[in-house]
Amino acid sequence: MAIVCGVDGCRAGWVVVCFDPFQGRFSCRILTSFRDLSQLTPLPDVIGVDIPIGLTESGPRECDRVARQLLGPGRGSSVFPAPLRPILEARTYDEACRARARIEGKRISLQTWGIIPKIREVDAALRADPVLGSRVREVHPEVCFFHMAGMKPMRHSKKTKPGHEERRYLLTEAFGPDVEELTTSVPRAQCGRDDVIDALAALWTARRISLGQERTLPTSPCHDRLGQVM
Repeated sequence: MAIVCGVDGCRAGWVVVCFDPFQGRFSCRILTSFRDLSQLTPLPDVIGVDIPIGLTESGPRECDRVARQLLGPGRGSSVFPAPLRPILEARTYDEACRARARIEGKRISLQTWGIIPKIREVDAALRADPVLGSRVREVHPEVCFFHMAGMKPMRHSKKTKPGHEERRYLLTEAFGPDVEELTTSVPRAQCGRDDVIDALAALWTARRISLGQERTLPTSPCHDRLGQVM
């Protein structure tokens, strides 16, 4: 048995949902820093996080391409292009655009720029703490739900009521009635319900990893220049 948790970014930092099989109990909390995960006692054996880990120097990541292809035209757009590693050094949007233009002749999207601070935070934390790094795995919630639903993409956006309900139904099937309480257990001002739902999806895959039941995209993942798995 393994203690597992799922993590997603939120307004206040990171929402963390853990399951302790020894106590048969779920917990949900907000951490302001990703590095605070290393202070959890006991430290989870597997931590699934919805954030790109492992970045290319140029060109798209193969894992993102395969994930979009798997999810199809309806949900494939939920897989945002991961930034190039050199862009992490940029401190402004214009600087990031210039950095990418020098490498690929293109600007980056505002959507990608919006998640760079969290990508930078996770990248630094994993490289600074090998113990934490050995337990963290990148997941993508929409890919998790795809497998949870029997290899079918979600019909609705997670930002809509039908989308919330179809994902909550799958999570309740997986985890039981605790799901409803978990999705309402943190202040809305700090964390959206869709963030908790994504963290629960990451938890679902973290449990599969602990049991040796996970699937990776692609089947044989690449490593980036610093050794991080993509």
